[in-house]
Amino acid sequence: MLLHLTSLAILATTAAKNWPNNNVNNIENSVLSPDPDFYRNVSELITSKGYPVENHVVQTEDGFLLSVQHIPHGRNGPGTFQGKKEVVFLQHGFLSASHDWVINFPDQSLGFILADAGYDVWMGNTRGNTYSRKHVKYTPDMDKFWENSTFSEMGYYDVPAMIDYVLNETCEKQLSYIGHSQGTAACFVMLSERPEYNQKIKIFIALAPISTVGYMTNPIHFIARAKEEFELIAKIFQWRDFLPNSTLIKFFSELVCNHEEPRICKGIMSLAFGESNELNSTRIHVYAAHTPAGTSVKSVIHYAQLYLSRKFAKYDYGKEENFAHYGQETPPEYDLSPITAPVAVIWASHDNLADPTDVKLLLKKLKSLVDVYEVPYKPFNHVDFTLAVHAKYLLYDKVLEWLNKYSS
Repeated sequence: MLLHLTSLAILATTAAKNWPNNNVNNIENSVLSPDPDFYRNVSELITSKGYPVENHVVQTEDGFLLSVQHIPHGRNGPGTFQGKKEVVFLQHGFLSASHDWVINFPDQSLGFILADAGYDVWMGNTRGNTYSRKHVKYTPDMDKFWENSTFSEMGYYDVPAMIDYVLNETCEKQLSYIGHSQGTAACFVMLSERPEYNQKIKIFIALAPISTVGYMTNPIHFIARAKEEFELIAKIFQWRDFLPNSTLIKFFSELVCNHEEPRICKGIMSLAFGESNELNSTRIHVYAAHTPAGTSVKSVIHYAQLYLSRKFAKYDYGKEENFAHYGQETPPEYDLSPITAPVAVIWASHDNLADPTDVKLLLKKLKSLVDVYEVPYKPFNHVDFTLAVHAKYLLYDKVLEWLNKYSS
């Protein structure tokens, strides 16, 4: 873990030197004061803004215990709405958690915006992140815990389990699904591998969708180009999880991001997610305290494989193990043709993970595509889909429009 942080800090220092001085938020001139949100967990983030929250635990078929947050109504109470509310399920992206949807203020965070608009909001957490590090048999210090922790298992086990749980709790037959980044990849896997779930989705809204990643410029591509070395180092140092949200991460975030010259912290975020003009500079330390939220080393290697192969495929174990797992020497590609649920896509031209070239390749494969929307702001990047201060006007209003259109 220390090696992860040391490498990240060195890279971030270099990036900070080149960070543009004309950033709209003038981060270099701001002195960050402590914000209570730095120390809050996702439930506390929600209640601190005046919203109710329920915490649920969902068990998957293979024994993982997943944390799910439920916001039953908005700040002004249940209201006078008669009948059942429309159910919306939100699934976070790579290296993140459910806090993504409530990390900003009420008029900027999608979870809050949906709750205030009268929706019944549920937010999932996939295996291995901050809030889902439990299993009925294994603990995070065991290899077995991390052996099956890529977006493939998240799509086959985690997302279906959470959807079934939410539908059971709400006595509904369908819900609307909104995923960001890896949250879209997991849903594509579910709808492809378990096509019966297409009937349970009113609309799948894919923000910065991930399938192939062959054209990404995200730092993962550096790992991909040194994949064998990365795997060797991970094996030598017995890395199982990658960048978990630890006490050390919190200390590092507080130390660097609250410094009177916090450009190193902004540099780290730019390296990980690309430059952004849409982040609230007074909350950089809050973002850094919650993200990264951890994933498996195997998950990082899987993305590296996808980058090198330019395919949306299952994990590559090597010829012999592939034959044992799949009955063939190469990992099978995901077939998106079984997807029949309505899919709407929002993408950005400056996204460094969901690159426009990869997104356009994906769109050609989606037979049930109903709408496509490009964020009308060129500098918009991957992290901005959940953190942008103007996200409501740039994309969430479009999300609300689609949800309303496909509501029963």
